[in-house]
Amino acid sequence: MDYQALLRLRRAALVLVVGAVAAIAGALYFEFVLGYVPCKLCLTERLPYYAAIPLGFLGLFAPERLTRLLLGLAAAGLLYGAGLSVYHAGAEWAFWPGPTGCGGSGSGAAPASIGEFRNALETTRVADCSTAAWRFLGISLAGWNAAFAALLASIVGTAALRR
Repeated sequence: MDYQALLRLRRAALVLVVGAVAAIAGALYFEFVLGYVPCKLCLTERLPYYAAIPLGFLGLFAPERLTRLLLGLAAAGLLYGAGLSVYHAGAEWAFWPGPTGCGGSGSGAAPASIGEFRNALETTRVADCSTAAWRFLGISLAGWNAAFAALLASIVGTAALRR
C-alpha cells in the first residue's frame, strides 16, 4: 500500500469537504443574512456541493480505490456544476437566453383571500436567472461559482487520477 498516495487522497477528500461546505455556507449567507433571493439556477448550482460533502466525507475513511472513485464522482459533479454556472453567467450577460420559468423559490401555500394575495405580492421577491443580483470585480456569483467549482473539481480530480 502506497501511504503517500493514500495521504494525498485523504487531503483531497478533506479539501473537497471543506470547499463544498464553504460554498454552501457562502450561498446561505448571501440568501439568509444579506437577503438575496436565489433563482432556480442558483439553487440547482448548489446540488453538486450537497453531493460532494458526503462523497468527500466517505473518502476520508474509505480504502484507496474507493476513495479514488468517490473523488472522481465528486469531480464529475463539480464539473457539471461549473458548466451550469457558466450557462447561468452567460444568461446574465445576455450571451444566450436563460431558462424559461426561472423565478426563485416558492412562497408556500396559495393565499386564501384577496387581502392575503395582495400582501404576498408586496412582500414576494422573485429572482430572475438572467439578472445578476451581485457582482464583485465585474463577475456575478454564478461566475465566481463556475471558477470555484472548476478549481475544486481539478484538485480532487487530479488527486483521484494521480498514481
